[in-house]
Amino acid sequence: MNMKIAVVGQGYVGLPIALAAAANGYFVVGIDNNREKISNLNKYISEIEGLDSQELKSLISKNSYLPSTDFSNVTESSIVLICVPTPLDSKSNPNLSFLIDATKSVGKYLKKGSLVIIESTVAPGTTREILTPILERESGLLRDDFFISFSPERIDPLNKTWNVKNTPKVVAGLTDKACDLAINFYSKFIDQTIRCESLEVAETSKLLENAFRLINISFINEMAVFCNKFGIDINQVIAAAATKPYGFLPFYPSIGIGGHCIPVDPIYLAAKAKEIGISADFIDLATRINKSMPEFFVKRAENILGGLQGKKILVIGVSYKPNVADTRETPVESLLFHLRKREAKVSWHDELVKEWNNELSVPISEEFDLAILATPHDYLDLTQVGKTPILNTRESI
Repeated sequence: MNMKIAVVGQGYVGLPIALAAAANGYFVVGIDNNREKISNLNKYISEIEGLDSQELKSLISKNSYLPSTDFSNVTESSIVLICVPTPLDSKSNPNLSFLIDATKSVGKYLKKGSLVIIESTVAPGTTREILTPILERESGLLRDDFFISFSPERIDPLNKTWNVKNTPKVVAGLTDKACDLAINFYSKFIDQTIRCESLEVAETSKLLENAFRLINISFINEMAVFCNKFGIDINQVIAAAATKPYGFLPFYPSIGIGGHCIPVDPIYLAAKAKEIGISADFIDLATRINKSMPEFFVKRAENILGGLQGKKILVIGVSYKPNVADTRETPVESLLFHLRKREAKVSWHDELVKEWNNELSVPISEEFDLAILATPHDYLDLTQVGKTPILNTRESI
């Protein structure tokens, strides 16, 4: 019989990893406490865009992949991956509650000799200082009785170039043996693994990746504000700068950064910096710039219309990035809030999202004073707005 593994969390991170492992010789139980999600997966239905439903059906039919809500499957699993969200709380502080709950549930059923791999994004020191003691306490085992590894997720939904197989995987272990076991596991279905010296190096590498993106995207958005004021096109500026073959990496303007990684992970780094008594000024500034972008476009809308009170505005696209239905940390939420605060009559269109915050997507039409293109999905036909002016948040003028 194939080695049994359990993947806790069957969302944007856990499900692709579970299916990749199942397709490469493992018997995988995908565990999630969302009963509706598990029920849908058993019907070969996934909420993740771009996921092959036929592959899902094939792996379930072959008994290679089993969606379940039952954590007792951990008992018979030699490897357990934890891939649950680590979002921010209502005060924009790190929220480890989902990860801690999942780790407790795993610990209750953990057997001696098993390998636990954490893929959820955390601050440095979390795996060693918080999660390992939880596993010890809940299982009644000593840390020498099981193995623990950290390997940060690198999943980019709908990326047609980089996927689970060809994206290098950073791996670290509490011990050398734990790292060896994790590398051996991932090497079965991932082309390249990168061994890190410690758990903390691997944990911090994930935060650096997304802090780098937050800072640079926020900077290019600040440049977009400058170019708008100066009367030049930021995208033409970027195209000219990108002709330099070294020392420059292009980033592009938007209404702001959303999703479960870029606006969130750097906050974990900044919080840890504060905890150890140092500042994270770049992250703090980039976060402020990022959060200011929706209101910048509200002011542009106000200038276009000569005021917003009573004006009918259609916001097109509410997810955090094109061609996905994920609205986590979407900057469009702030855009809607500030438009309505100025008493505009605001509707939104997004047929991928369909329903959000107890509101429904409305059709694109000419019945508006202004359309704001926030998230440019490929399916959109902007000719449907007719002569309604369009404010494109991806352009500066």
